[in-house]
Amino acid sequence: MSIFNVKSVKQSITSSTHDTNSTVKEVDCCETYLEDGKKSCKCGNENIDKDELQFELKNESNDEQARPHEADSSFLHSVINMIGMLIGLGQLSTPYALENGGWVSSFLLIALGIASAYTSHLLGKCLESNRKTRNYTDIGYHAFGTHGRTITTMFIYLEILMTLVSYTISLHDNLNVVFMGTSVRFPWAHHLSTSQVLTVIAVLVALPSLWLRDLSSISFLSIGGIIMSMMIFVTVACTAVFGGVSANHAIPALRLGNIPHISGLYIFGFGGHIVFPDIHKAMKDPSKFTKVSIVSFTFVTLIYTSLAFMGAKLFGPEVNSQITLSMPRGLVFTKIALWATVLTPMTKYALEFAPFAIQLEHKFLYSMKSQTKMIIRGTIGSVLLLLILVLALTVPYFQYVLGLTGSLVTAAIILIFPSVFYIKIFWDKISRPVLALNVFLILIGFVLGVSGTISSLKLLVGSFERIQAT
Repeated sequence: MSIFNVKSVKQSITSSTHDTNSTVKEVDCCETYLEDGKKSCKCGNENIDKDELQFELKNESNDEQARPHEADSSFLHSVINMIGMLIGLGQLSTPYALENGGWVSSFLLIALGIASAYTSHLLGKCLESNRKTRNYTDIGYHAFGTHGRTITTMFIYLEILMTLVSYTISLHDNLNVVFMGTSVRFPWAHHLSTSQVLTVIAVLVALPSLWLRDLSSISFLSIGGIIMSMMIFVTVACTAVFGGVSANHAIPALRLGNIPHISGLYIFGFGGHIVFPDIHKAMKDPSKFTKVSIVSFTFVTLIYTSLAFMGAKLFGPEVNSQITLSMPRGLVFTKIALWATVLTPMTKYALEFAPFAIQLEHKFLYSMKSQTKMIIRGTIGSVLLLLILVLALTVPYFQYVLGLTGSLVTAAIILIFPSVFYIKIFWDKISRPVLALNVFLILIGFVLGVSGTISSLKLLVGSFERIQAT
């Protein structure tokens, strides 16, 4: 039994008076002990909310132990992590979404990019309002207590699950094209197709990345994801210039009936807010977080919009929900794009799993040694990813799962929750125009979320019914 430290914590209490000046008093609040991973307060104050005290003490311990190691991300590192978190599957589906929604829907895409950058800024403000908040669920707790934390946790885990399923479906679909005509069989997997076996192998190769913890240490995965995404963008452009495919398809103006479904695809492309608090806390200078958000979302929105018009003009009504699957077979550009798409999910698993890993560590593993944390975190992540692999091979409907993810959970996480949290936390300070803007975002997020969820569920159920009918 070891005692790590004994501290006298000074708390500043500001007493308001009728004069314009205020008196600041410093008092000795309590002696804090960290013994066997537990802290006890000796100030004798029992009129404190137990959950709130536990929340503050646990995060204070995490601040002391983790902050010196985590707060080492530069502005560039932070931009790379944010772009790496955002860009990926979203860009693959934008040509399909634009073709099915009409070119007018591109304004929705751009508006969602702007709105997502703004709500990212709101998350930064919420984090700065209370130094105890370290992640997305802590913001929910700061705003609405235990219920806020519970609801945000449910949505976060659901988004992680559905996003990883979507990545794995994409991995399978593109591996199927890359190794078309190839037969791979193993005695232990004789009932699996070649593409399914290759998907299993690819996921097993990616498993070690889940054992990484620090955001700076996995920034190389973000760089890899960005490179892969840019390769996809460049190869599609090269296909238009050198691939013999004429970009002469007319894009319809507006297909209003498809907007609910394609809005989910657009929203999914901007999902990443659950990791943004961790990026904020990992920054050397958190005051630049808003600039990081502006740079990252501007870059990603430009890529999405450009690729959407290129893909829709090149392939028209025949465009696939993943642009790489529409590219002409045999072209070197197509092979590069397919391999880039295969490698993208493998660079994303660790980044997508990071919020769950960090939450697991802060809630249950904060008193354990670093090596023990890594083993438990990596083992749980590996088991979960294998379960996700099974689910992805069972439900191979990329565009519907992606649209459902965007509408059902991502719309709430990137539009509704940040605005609700901000209004609740800053209620006494918020101006009427800002309040109106945030209420508008909440309403838009709710309408797009509900309509998109209904539409995607209908399409998904219809696909299952057609499979069963045949």
